[in-house]
Amino acid sequence: MATQRVPVIEKIMDANDQVASMNKKKLDESNIFAINLMASPGAGKTSLILRTIRTLSPDLRVGVIEGDTAPVTIDADKVLAEGMPAVQINTGGECHLDAVMISNALEQLPLDSIDLLIIENVGNLICPAAFQLGTHVNVLIASVPEGDDKPYKYTNIYRGLDVLIINKIDLLPYISFNMDYFRQGVELLNPGLITFPLSCTTGEGIAEWTAWVRSQVEKRKSQNA
Repeated sequence: MATQRVPVIEKIMDANDQVASMNKKKLDESNIFAINLMASPGAGKTSLILRTIRTLSPDLRVGVIEGDTAPVTIDADKVLAEGMPAVQINTGGECHLDAVMISNALEQLPLDSIDLLIIENVGNLICPAAFQLGTHVNVLIASVPEGDDKPYKYTNIYRGLDVLIINKIDLLPYISFNMDYFRQGVELLNPGLITFPLSCTTGEGIAEWTAWVRSQVEKRKSQNA
């Protein structure tokens, strides 16, 4: 049985990557900059999305795809309350989103009126790292309460990142978190990784993050002009 497992997995991943390529083409045709936002449960994915919306609105219109293992719409409802379009994906217990799920969700969004798409992946540091969705960047939120050893324990997700956000830095005075040790682990896996230390609670660092996002949206539009 073990000898059959690798070819089967490779076939699944190849099929996923093909759909991911189609997703990216659709996003490019609509001049949308797309982010795959990953993190552990409770790291602050939804909080960052809401902060990003409030900072960039009304200049940019943000669409959100929310992934969850249970049929709840709590996070999507928060986005809708901000006046932005959102689609909820129930993975049925799966620990990650895949390209087919995203393809179906894109059909439910008004792509012609979106500048930025944020996909909130399922809270997990293992499975999401393996599945391409068709986004332009992979972003991970690492929060201070999780500990400074995560780059050493979850190497795959850190290797595949384009941007790292260190959230809840307002808690640094109260939690044993060695920033130098953490950054050293990240640098070993992903040298020169773009990093934004911030706090969704206090707002510190949000301006730098959203300025980068805005620049990427504008760059995408100019490339496709």
